[in-house]
Amino acid sequence: MSTREVILTGDTPTGQLHLGHYVGSVRRRVELQDTHDCYFLLANMHAYTTRSHQPNEIHSDTLEIVRDYLAMGINPEKSAIFLQSETPAIAELTFLFAMLLPFNRVMRNPTLKEEIKVKGLGDNYSFGFPLYAVGQTADILAFRAHAVPVGEDQIPHIELTREVARRFNKLYCGIDENVEDDAPEMKNGVFPIPRADVGKVGRLIGTDGVNKMSKSLNNAILITDTPKKVKKKLGQLYTGRQSMTDPGDANSSLMQYVDTFITDETRAAEIKDKYVRGDNIGDGHVKVEVAAAISELLEPMQERRAQYEGDDETIVDIIRGGTARANARTEETLSMAKEACGLDFFSRSITF
Repeated sequence: MSTREVILTGDTPTGQLHLGHYVGSVRRRVELQDTHDCYFLLANMHAYTTRSHQPNEIHSDTLEIVRDYLAMGINPEKSAIFLQSETPAIAELTFLFAMLLPFNRVMRNPTLKEEIKVKGLGDNYSFGFPLYAVGQTADILAFRAHAVPVGEDQIPHIELTREVARRFNKLYCGIDENVEDDAPEMKNGVFPIPRADVGKVGRLIGTDGVNKMSKSLNNAILITDTPKKVKKKLGQLYTGRQSMTDPGDANSSLMQYVDTFITDETRAAEIKDKYVRGDNIGDGHVKVEVAAAISELLEPMQERRAQYEGDDETIVDIIRGGTARANARTEETLSMAKEACGLDFFSRSITF
């Protein structure tokens, strides 16, 4: 059995991934896959919470995410890419964990409330929509994950997961109520208390210069965008600066792009210094330079992605292999959890 820490994270299929996904989480996943046991979730069941009327699109979007993972550098030989819908332990643990969380606690989750607002759901969301917040705790704990690479907007979900892990361990594993998360006694529980692993860029501003990058807000740069399209999209980035002699804001959206994508630190520092001082450097010039850097980053991704275009069979084989590995881990967790809370009547096995 591996002694390495376990990493779990993933994405809900909503089409292609974008640059915000890469710098916010996927880049970190690529770094971790050489040193950790990594499981990357295709949360296709979560997609049904708001798109149950689009099953064909969800199916297609799931395959597209895998192509993006491979393009961004995730290696299926090192990391398990798996389907939520084919990992039954997650569903069983979701039901169990739902008993450990008051409904009003789930609804206080700020990420959940923001999604209801952004998606314009009002009061017209399914019962499954708030349940998916509980499901995310099961996604993580089913793997007994130690860390979850996420953007900063997902931290509330990790906090909810930590609450569930503590409550389960103390209720069913005999751990004292006052034991701290990092105390040695907590290791006697079924679940580690997972931590959020926020990447260098916790929240990439979209090309509108205001909101987090999101396809639904039409402010995203996709990894398949051509240099011409990247330049056009970045040209729309609003900064509020009027002229090249106006002092600029070092914390502006444009400077975030400089910090994130200009890899030559000396050049990035030079741009920021001139920008802040208003030393004859225009927004347009900076945007062109950043756009070129982004396209340089995307070029090898696009080349890798092209190898898998139209090849659904290879993508499904990758998912099948990853799902088998995921089930081996999660069935073990479920057995441990059932034993702890008195639900262990007989063993079972899942084969592919």
